[in-house]
Amino acid sequence: MDADRFVFGDGKLTATVSAQGAELVSLKLPDGVDVLWDAGPAWRRHSPVLFPIVGRLPDDRATIDGKPYRMTQHGFARDCAFQWVERNPDSCTLSLEADDQTLAVFPFRFRLWLTYQISDGKLTVLYTVRNMEEGRELPFSLGAHPAFRWPLEKDGKREEYRLTFEEPEPEPIRRLEDGLLDSASRPTPVDGATLLLRDDLFVDDAIIFDRIRSRAVTFGRPGGLALRVSWHGFPELGVWTKPGAPFLCIEPWQGYATPHGFKGEFRDKPGVVSVQPGQEWSANWCVSVVQG
Repeated sequence: MDADRFVFGDGKLTATVSAQGAELVSLKLPDGVDVLWDAGPAWRRHSPVLFPIVGRLPDDRATIDGKPYRMTQHGFARDCAFQWVERNPDSCTLSLEADDQTLAVFPFRFRLWLTYQISDGKLTVLYTVRNMEEGRELPFSLGAHPAFRWPLEKDGKREEYRLTFEEPEPEPIRRLEDGLLDSASRPTPVDGATLLLRDDLFVDDAIIFDRIRSRAVTFGRPGGLALRVSWHGFPELGVWTKPGAPFLCIEPWQGYATPHGFKGEFRDKPGVVSVQPGQEWSANWCVSVVQG
């Protein structure tokens, strides 16, 4: 058995997960088509785990109990080696625990589990964070960042693709400015429940839905292969690509980049959740193939 990667599935979907970053690196259909981005030159990741922050901090610094700690964009979990907990024909579980390296940049003891499960052609990714501290809360953010091929099919045209939300999304969106959350909201680009995908939508980086109503979106083109992505426990959603790149990231989040002007303690940063000693937080996202 490969110590670094594990392949599992149910005949309808086959996934490959890497111990490095507990990252999903492949998601194949029965005909061999991989709907996950291949980490090509445009962006060298597939589906990183964002923990204990989502987005950037001002000057890449978190203030914790009055002391500054350096932490770069999206945190450190995506660059850590996770340990295998279980490997089964249709699932796997990996974990990451605080050690001297993580404590140097994030002075909290935690345990983070990821469980990947495929059942009836649907992949579910479950995140669980446990506070291993004695006597103090654990503050953090956590986000998913899966990148799907755009277009999904070789004969598809990128301009035919859209995101269809399960609910109309009339609320304003947020944008980034120099990596931090712009203080001003902007009108939603979603028309009813439909977002027609174009490269110019992403010139200003991600589209951030911080008041989203939906808990699922469908990504695809009319009459073609499509993916349904749903989530539970994540209150925000980011949608991102590099303009012109052949992938689209659909990102359920708990938290987002620090707002411009915020100078307080990390625990008070908008989007951060706090877990009591010995308690756990969990959330999940799912993806399945549907018809566009």
